[in-house]
Amino acid sequence: MTDRLHNAGTQVHLAVSGASCASCVRTIEQALLSVEGVTTAHMNLADSVATAGGQADPDSLAKAVSSAGYSAHVLEDPDTAQDNKDAEDKARYRTLLIKMTVSLGLGIALMVWGMGFGGMMVTPANQLTWLVLGGLTLVVMIFTGGHFYSGAWKAFRHHNANMDTLIALGTGTAWLYSMVVTIIPGALPEMARHVYFEASAMIIGLINLGQALELRAKGKTSEAVKRLLDLRAKTARVIRDGEEQDLPVEQVRKGDHIRVRPGEKLPVDGVIAEGETRIDESMLTGEPMPVSKKPGDDVSAGTLNTHGAIIYEATRVGSETALAQIIRLVKKAQGSKPEIGRLADRISSVFVPSVMLIAVLTALVWYNVGPGPEIVHMMVAATTVLIIACPCALGLATPMSVMVGVGKAAEYGALIRQGDALQAAGKLSLVILDKTGTITEGHPAVTHVHAVSGDQHRLLCLAAGLEQHSEHPLAEAIVTQAREENASPDAVEQFEALNGQGVQGTFNGTVVRLGNRRWLEAAGIDLSVLADEAETIARQAGTPLFLAEGDRALGVIGVADAIKADSAAAIRRLHDAGVRVMMVTGDVETTARAIAEKTGIDDFRSSVLPEDKARIVEEMRQQGYVVAMVGDGINDAPALAAADVGFAIGTGTDVAIESASITLMRGSLHGVPDAIEISRATIRNIHQNLFGAFIYNTLGIPIAAGVLYPVWGILMSPILAGAAMSLSSVTVVTNANRLRLFKTTLPKGGNP
Repeated sequence: MTDRLHNAGTQVHLAVSGASCASCVRTIEQALLSVEGVTTAHMNLADSVATAGGQADPDSLAKAVSSAGYSAHVLEDPDTAQDNKDAEDKARYRTLLIKMTVSLGLGIALMVWGMGFGGMMVTPANQLTWLVLGGLTLVVMIFTGGHFYSGAWKAFRHHNANMDTLIALGTGTAWLYSMVVTIIPGALPEMARHVYFEASAMIIGLINLGQALELRAKGKTSEAVKRLLDLRAKTARVIRDGEEQDLPVEQVRKGDHIRVRPGEKLPVDGVIAEGETRIDESMLTGEPMPVSKKPGDDVSAGTLNTHGAIIYEATRVGSETALAQIIRLVKKAQGSKPEIGRLADRISSVFVPSVMLIAVLTALVWYNVGPGPEIVHMMVAATTVLIIACPCALGLATPMSVMVGVGKAAEYGALIRQGDALQAAGKLSLVILDKTGTITEGHPAVTHVHAVSGDQHRLLCLAAGLEQHSEHPLAEAIVTQAREENASPDAVEQFEALNGQGVQGTFNGTVVRLGNRRWLEAAGIDLSVLADEAETIARQAGTPLFLAEGDRALGVIGVADAIKADSAAAIRRLHDAGVRVMMVTGDVETTARAIAEKTGIDDFRSSVLPEDKARIVEEMRQQGYVVAMVGDGINDAPALAAADVGFAIGTGTDVAIESASITLMRGSLHGVPDAIEISRATIRNIHQNLFGAFIYNTLGIPIAAGVLYPVWGILMSPILAGAAMSLSSVTVVTNANRLRLFKTTLPKGGNP
């Protein structure tokens, strides 16, 4: 399984600190793209990790981010960085709570003191007191909000503006105005001698509180990855030189033999050498029932041995294991950005400068046409606009939902490669299914053997002689049947496999062919004598394979591939979701029709050559459908790549999985409606977040600027603006976390 998982290009991951809003994201991405050799750049605000694709030097990337005003260091092993990040987040959470307590404590104390001793007005009698309190406020602001001011200064130095800029300008303006009032009160009208030290302190406290709550909620969004990380075994019981020893899993080598007892996790991938057992693979595949395993079967790291003791040989260790690559794939997808998320990027490029301009215009309006004291109203309104407009919620709206949605899909055994696939899956209107291994089990068996001469044993010997050279599933079924009936394969020479048609070779100097009707009839062979038998096979959803020697028909062999037990139920779920279902198969029309009728498929195309599948996908797209292709074979790869969304059955081939945008880790079609439902829920959640963020700023900025004052005499307090700004970010993160509770219409791995 591991070798099939996608590992695209050279990528460098950077842990970034100091990014706080959508403007920061854009700045960091532009800084990375400016480095020579970088082809793609993405910054995920939800987990503070930037990813650059291409051939650039990692140190140059970190330097570029640092030169843009942010701290960055290269993540040598992003798969195991989660543990360090959790520890860092906990420490930062505690620090934010301490800062919040100090700044809110001072702000509340100043407010209470002012209420009890003549308000927040400066008089000759209390001028010295306010001067001391102003100095104390500055110390607290630097201690509890220093990161805002340093971030704003870095952004300014690099000709940028971000959330820190707005907070620094807002709180700094309030403090500077208050100090002017305190030092030279006589320069201002008496009604304007009001100080706002408590506002600066409380705004910083409230924003710190919001960031602490946001950080705590963010931690829940990565629970899917954390659960995958928890699956990793710490040690392995390795048998070397006839002795067993417990070793750290990092020291296990390929070829080692490992003993696993009931109730223990498997430390690495491998193949069972001794013993039989049942293994719980639910966390990797979404399949709840333990799977029987015997010698020769593959097993994966992180799965749970539930029954017998086994010894298995390690085949993939460390970062090569299926679990390690699944973690990498999930983290990569969580950091990706769907098209809808790029809307926030486009807005952020002009948002902060626009807010600063609005704040200036607000100040000018209040100063020139506002009621007295003009300078107080001007300062309050401009400060409130700067504080309430911080675009934190806008920057978090998409990545938070994507992180949770991709993690939820992984729980159901659907590994989504990138954000665009997550978004496109929710828009699907047509799903095209391959037959063998997708709708059916992919393990066909011989059901009919009919020889024109009546000698079925002889027919099997010749057919097995041809098919023993082929790796096709139908060939394996014929060879297995011949072995069971002690029919020794004939010595066929000059074997040749013709894709989508059949196989041929020579026996005793004569050409023999085994394949479909169309191919043999095109070769001039009359198959009418086998028509009735072939019709019977096809009506029973089997595939008739005709055998001919020279130009003479010898017989027909029926091979049937059992329909998966849950295929019909999964197709019903697709219909319930408003999705049309089509099947494409190389089988004859009668067989295809029988399977379509049994499973409820809307339409089918039969006798389709592998190269025609991609053409059919494109044809349906041109008809206006948003098309998904589901398959598991090499011949499905072009169609998987051509579809809007390609679903690869995880039990299929490497090429198919590499060509698909979503990999289904279990062999069930239920993964397709699961992915569609999760996609729709995630995109709906993103819409809610973006709507909330836009509405918040659309309504908040005018109210902060004072549009309600002429009618009701209401002017928003900067403190209330700080609380509202923090609440908006927490609301977005909390709404994204609702996805963690989402359940599809079918329990994981179950059947209706």
